[in-house]
This record gives sequence, structure tokens and C-alpha cells, in this order.
Amino acid sequence: MLQAIVTAATEEESINPLLPAPYDIIWSAVAFVIILIFFWKYVLPRVQKLLDERGEAIEGNIAKADEAQRKAEAALEEYTAQLADARTEAGRIRETAREDGKKIVAEAKVAATTEAARVTASAQAQIDAERQSALVSLRSEVGTLAIDLASGVIGESLTDDTKAAAVVDRFLADLEASEATAGGKK
Repeated sequence: MLQAIVTAATEEESINPLLPAPYDIIWSAVAFVIILIFFWKYVLPRVQKLLDERGEAIEGNIAKADEAQRKAEAALEEYTAQLADARTEAGRIRETAREDGKKIVAEAKVAATTEAARVTASAQAQIDAERQSALVSLRSEVGTLAIDLASGVIGESLTDDTKAAAVVDRFLADLEASEATAGGKK
């Protein structure tokens, strides 16, 4: 048994357990080369094509994103410019409205002043006309009363129109003079 152990040990020393048999190495190399050629011919080009397409898609999306960002910035600048123009236009419109309002108020004041002057002149003319009418009416009534009164005082009839008119005129002149002196004393 000892001998069997020694023989087994010497045989084992000649076969290295870490090193496979030469036929295993050859068949493994052949299988590896076949798989390598298959991957090199079919799988690697497809993977490379897929990676290229993916890279192109990513670059296209980046380009689209850059273009969209440029458009957004341009739109923002345009919006900002339009907003500034709108604010300027609004300010101009407000200023125009203020000026128009001032013009309208000034025109209304002028029209009101003109209308007031016209109404005042019309009223003054009407008052003067009524005063003249009242004076004429008063003169005729006062004249008639004065002639009746003078006829009663004098005792004779004053039927002569020229005499009556002279008496009435003198009486009214005296009356106006007494009113003027009474008005001047106040």
C-alpha cells in the first residue's frame, strides 16, 4: 500500500492539476476563436451601430436643445423689447390723454365763460328792456296822475297836451333829481 501511495504520488507529480490537458487547450482555443469571430463579425458591428445611433441621437437632441434655448432667448428678448415698447406707448397715451383732458377742460371753461357772458348780456338786455317798458308805462301813468293832481290843485283843466307834457316832464325831472340826491346821501 505504501508502494501504491508512492506510485500515485509520482504520477501526480508528473500531471500538474493546474495545467489542463493539451487537447482541452486546443478545443477551448478553437471555441474561443469561433465565438470571437462571431462577436467580431455580427455582435460588435451591431453594438457599434447602436452606440453610433445613440450618440447621434444625443448630439441631435443637444443641438435641438441648444436651438430651442436660442429661440427661447430670442423670444425673451423680443418679449422684453415689446414690453418696453408697450410701456413707452402706454406712457405716451397717458400723456396724450392728460393733454387732451386739459384741452377739453380749457375749452369747456372758455365755452362756459362765453355762455355765461351771453346769458348775462341777454339778461341785462332783457332787464334794460323791461326797465324801459316800465319807465314808459310809469311815465304815462304818472303823467296822467300828475295832470289829474295838478288839475285838482290848480283848479283848471289841463287838456292842452303841450302844457300837460311840459308839466309831466318837469315833475318827472324833479322826481329823478330828488331820487339822485337821496341815492347820493346814502
